[in-house]
Amino acid sequence: MTKTRRVAVLQSSYIPWKGYFDIIHDVDTFVFYDDVQFTRQDWRSRNRVIANGRPTWLTVPAGTDIKRLINEVELSDSSWQGKHWSTIRHAYSKSPFFRDLAPAVEDFYMGQAWKSLSHMNQHFIKFISGDVLGLDTEFVDSTVFEAKGSKLDRLIDLLKKVGATHYLSGPSARSYIDPVRFADAGVSLEYMNYDRYPEYPQSSDAFEHGVSVLDLLFNVGPSAPDYIWGKR
Repeated sequence: MTKTRRVAVLQSSYIPWKGYFDIIHDVDTFVFYDDVQFTRQDWRSRNRVIANGRPTWLTVPAGTDIKRLINEVELSDSSWQGKHWSTIRHAYSKSPFFRDLAPAVEDFYMGQAWKSLSHMNQHFIKFISGDVLGLDTEFVDSTVFEAKGSKLDRLIDLLKKVGATHYLSGPSARSYIDPVRFADAGVSLEYMNYDRYPEYPQSSDAFEHGVSVLDLLFNVGPSAPDYIWGKR
């Protein structure tokens, strides 16, 4: 009998929102898909936190060249790291669980000068997943598998090489994914649902789901899983 292997394939994102970790929770193997086109002004290099009662952008200066893969994006100036940490510290210093997580987050920003956007994003995601949320999902990098083809062909080839029996996709992919192709490849196709998250205590004028997971962690601490997958 073939062992079931649920797989998700996503580009790494900067301090991503709770839904990103929801997908990680729901699969056996999570593939960082960073050998694909880098897109400017996207979640790869920016996210939002709640500061002064409203969502505030934090953007990593990753340059303007779009002729790069995500894992080719180099970070030449680290001065932004201190600025981002300062914004986060001022935004959440009075939050109930800030002191619990602050040393680790401060070390992420101030402990080293990040040179690679992909390495930085992956490091944060793995830390939050394992050390904070207690997930045991396997992480792999797509570059290991040298997938062939373009777009959907390449994704399916990657899934085959990973050994996926089930593919969990983000909901926005419905617009371009052909279910027949996955059925022909012997991979069951499923879509994530982001519409069911409960609200939590948040220092915003109007509750906002689409912010970095740091907002959730600083506000509810160990109860964070209840607000991601625990209350379905």
